[in-house]
Amino acid sequence: MRIDVNANLSRWPFRRTPCDELPRLVETYRKHGVTQAWVGSLDGLFHRDMAGVNLRLAEACRQERGVELVPFGSVNPMLPDWQDDLRRCAEQHRMPGIRLHPNYHGYRLDEPVFAQVLDLAARRGLIVQLAIRMDDPRVQPPLMRVPDVDAKPLAELVKARPGLRLVLLNSLATIGGALLAPLAAAGNIWFEIAMKEGVAGVAQLVHAVSAQRVLFGSHLPLFPLESAMLKIQEAGLDNACRLAIEHRNAQQLLRPATR
Repeated sequence: MRIDVNANLSRWPFRRTPCDELPRLVETYRKHGVTQAWVGSLDGLFHRDMAGVNLRLAEACRQERGVELVPFGSVNPMLPDWQDDLRRCAEQHRMPGIRLHPNYHGYRLDEPVFAQVLDLAARRGLIVQLAIRMDDPRVQPPLMRVPDVDAKPLAELVKARPGLRLVLLNSLATIGGALLAPLAAAGNIWFEIAMKEGVAGVAQLVHAVSAQRVLFGSHLPLFPLESAMLKIQEAGLDNACRLAIEHRNAQQLLRPATR
């Protein structure tokens, strides 16, 4: 049993990927024993109609029967009425959380509007998934260079909000060393493994932040699911630690948000 907390529906506009159509994505999950996936929409990075993006996402998840798809709606606080988009995610679509892409939407984490999103999400009991990176800068199109999110302000923001539950997506390519420790100590922050590289990378992460703060994430369809699976296999974890990462931590995190 596995729960993938980092997956996306729709197509990446800059290249085709093997699982960018829903039937193929579901087939891949079923083949490899993934029973649940937390999914956002790639349309949420580029479209202005967030209500339409989130409605399509919710409907696609509701109609799928092969694998349980849990929708995380997109919120862009640079657009008018973003508070209403967040409200619809919680009230209309009954989503357990939201997904944020500050580098694609044009704001920094030290801007007041980001704190406002965190406060509103925490008041509603929503999990916040924050994507630090979507694509390696080395393969980005020359006219669409998107820098990684600067995560330095995060520790203080989370420390000041004990009710917040924050999942960092695609963060471990840039977050490490001096930044990882204060984030791990700040409060309710979880790290998924899609962009954790290096020999024994997952084992090192577990040592740094504890197994209870590590989640299984693939970044499908931009990354192959097998990459995340091999990282777990290579880590040499004991059975309890492996099960915690592969599904138990995600189950526990999702439980308070279930409506």
